[in-house]
Amino acid sequence: MIEKFLGLPRVHKRIVSVVSDVLVLFFAIWAAFALRLEQELWMPNRDYIIVAAITVVFTITVFIRLGLYRAVIRFLGDKAFLTIIYGVFASALALIVVGYLLQVPIPRSVPIIYGALAFIFVSGSRLGVRMLVNHPHQRNKEAVAIIGAGETGMALASALRQGPEYKPVVFVTFDRANHKSMIDGLPVIRIDLIAKNMAKYNVQRILLALDPDSKVDRKKLLKQLEPLSIPVQTVPSVSELVAGQARINDIRDLEIEDLLGRDPVRPDTAIVAESLFQKSVMVTGAGGSIGSELCRQIIRHKPKTLVLFEQSEFSLYAIERELQAINRVEGLGVELHPLMGSVVHRRRCEVIMRTFDVQTVYHAAAYKHVPLVEHNVIEGVQNNVFGTVHAAEAAIAAGVERFVLISTDKAVRPTNVMGASKRMAELVLQGLADRQDKTVFSMVRFGNVLGSSGSVVPLFRDQIRDGGPVTVTHPDIIRYFMTIPEASQLVLQAGSMGVGGEVFVLDMGEPVKIADLARKMIHLMGLAEKTEDEPNGDIEVVFSGLRPGEKLYEELLIGDNPQGTSHPRIMMAREVSMSPGDLDIALQELLSASQEFNCSRVVKILSAAPTGFTPSEEVADLVWQNGAQKPGIEISESGKIRRFPV
Repeated sequence: MIEKFLGLPRVHKRIVSVVSDVLVLFFAIWAAFALRLEQELWMPNRDYIIVAAITVVFTITVFIRLGLYRAVIRFLGDKAFLTIIYGVFASALALIVVGYLLQVPIPRSVPIIYGALAFIFVSGSRLGVRMLVNHPHQRNKEAVAIIGAGETGMALASALRQGPEYKPVVFVTFDRANHKSMIDGLPVIRIDLIAKNMAKYNVQRILLALDPDSKVDRKKLLKQLEPLSIPVQTVPSVSELVAGQARINDIRDLEIEDLLGRDPVRPDTAIVAESLFQKSVMVTGAGGSIGSELCRQIIRHKPKTLVLFEQSEFSLYAIERELQAINRVEGLGVELHPLMGSVVHRRRCEVIMRTFDVQTVYHAAAYKHVPLVEHNVIEGVQNNVFGTVHAAEAAIAAGVERFVLISTDKAVRPTNVMGASKRMAELVLQGLADRQDKTVFSMVRFGNVLGSSGSVVPLFRDQIRDGGPVTVTHPDIIRYFMTIPEASQLVLQAGSMGVGGEVFVLDMGEPVKIADLARKMIHLMGLAEKTEDEPNGDIEVVFSGLRPGEKLYEELLIGDNPQGTSHPRIMMAREVSMSPGDLDIALQELLSASQEFNCSRVVKILSAAPTGFTPSEEVADLVWQNGAQKPGIEISESGKIRRFPV
């Protein structure tokens, strides 16, 4: 019957609603008189029937004008009930006026009784239909607990009720005073009693809906939720909701900030805005993980011009399209220039900087995947070292005011070519900062970026969804972590603070054990780890061994005397530098070795420079390892490649 009614055309449903309201309004008028006159079988005469008919017709007209019949009963909300209240109030007044005009005696209490009954019948009929329509769908929904009984939690509960997938069954609160109360028709329990109540309410999923001003310790909260082995997910942030980028019921996996277990670093927005507003800014590697986030944040500070420099055609297309949308929707009025090219081409860099009068350069272009750079030594050095040299020299020649290098914690006492090349890039900028004062050079060093290309978090998430195993290189491997927006904010902050040659590092708190991060993700996705003690678990953690150039522990500082800055979470490292003469000699030797494709000599030069580079194994470059085995290629003792006809 219900399904047949739902299958009717919209016009037919409205006709049914009107007929239903006509009947219940007539009944409400009759019941009001019967109750007032205390006559169970009160029979109205002709005059009373005319008064009732005029009142009902007037009421239906008011309901139509107020849009009551346009409301979809399945999604009936507060506004519909307000409409009914307005219509019933107007109907009660109409009953009084019509009775007075037609000289039909109507007791003073009848309109009041009628109004109450009319509201009960009209709204009750709709609530009944809504319950009948939604009840079968509610049975098939997944029961969820909402952590957070504030405005965000209530908005989420309301949205989920209207959706087809989830059914909120309980709120979890951090306020002890709210325990055992009812909010929006749902019971409320304290967070410390969550383990006892999940089975009681048959909760199959937990959703985090914390208000933005909530002072909740997320690290402690996730520690409480881990043992439950119930999937934990979250809802979009308020900023995403306000910007229209997401809806409240867009359920997603835990944010990387939640897994990080600490509050993100906040920049001094006033200083950053002053350094970017109405300036001409260039970002190299604009399509990469860090470069693209830098562009998103820079554009909102309304620079005059934003130059996107990227060698990957698709990456450049993607970020330019996204930024154009932001520019248009938010009315920022920023000139965007997507330019293809590589930082190893000095003249290309200089021409671009001169053409667009670039004032600030954020140099994010780099090869940063450790194993890949180990297997491609020459390209890694060319891009990371000489790309930085050429971009920096082009900046000096073009009169750029500030040049900020995005560095890495792997540049500290590196055991791999990637880290050594980034430390060499830092030495290059330190040397250039000492020999001129036209361009302010500074470097920003931070740890692993969660959510970037190559990050462990999306990799672990995919492995868990595929049924495992989750691969970790070593049980004791530890890393510092930060988020992409956090890293980008630090870069912008440091770029505005530098006065020449500084290496800025972030106080990143405690490092994270990768194996523990993997286990936490398994538990928070509602699964159990498979071990020798728990052979019936879902996902196994497998240790695959350290990759080429990888080390167990990363550091952020070489020296032991970090200097504070105006930002409480940003430090300035006091690092060793090279004299201009030694730097020039090292770069010339490095260039010569690269051109000869002598990977062994490249590694020796990087080790001899004050980079702290201590290779963990033999040269792992794939061409270097396999080149001598191919006909037509010979590598001499000096490392120089000679080619012969085959």
